[in-house]
Amino acid sequence: MTADFEKAGLLTTRNGRVLLCRKKHSTSLLILPGGVKDSGETAEECLRREVCEELGDVGLATLVFLGDYIAPAALAGKTVRVELFAGELEGEPRAAAEIEELVWFGADDDPALLAPSLRDLIFPDLIRRGLVWV
Repeated sequence: MTADFEKAGLLTTRNGRVLLCRKKHSTSLLILPGGVKDSGETAEECLRREVCEELGDVGLATLVFLGDYIAPAALAGKTVRVELFAGELEGEPRAAAEIEELVWFGADDDPALLAPSLRDLIFPDLIRRGLVWV
């Protein structure tokens, strides 16, 4: 299945919460840090570039590939393919570029705030695998 958007996403946690982003435009739903791959760019290259653009002066420690997900995008009628990596941030993230706000999302937060790919596919899989909220 092909998707409208090919993205790389980062799963990073702190104190049992997952770092998510709210963009300045296009959607108010929470998404993973990361972004759309440029032509010829690997998912890891994309993720390292996007994290620097979106989260300010931070780096990424070793990345571990977690999975490949195809789901409805935050934009109605579109689909997204997310190549998801786990990694630790080096430095303190801050909202930059097109990111309006950073949110540390936890099990007690409202899932209606999440993009469909997170709410319906990615988080349920990560919970099932014991990677978040265990």
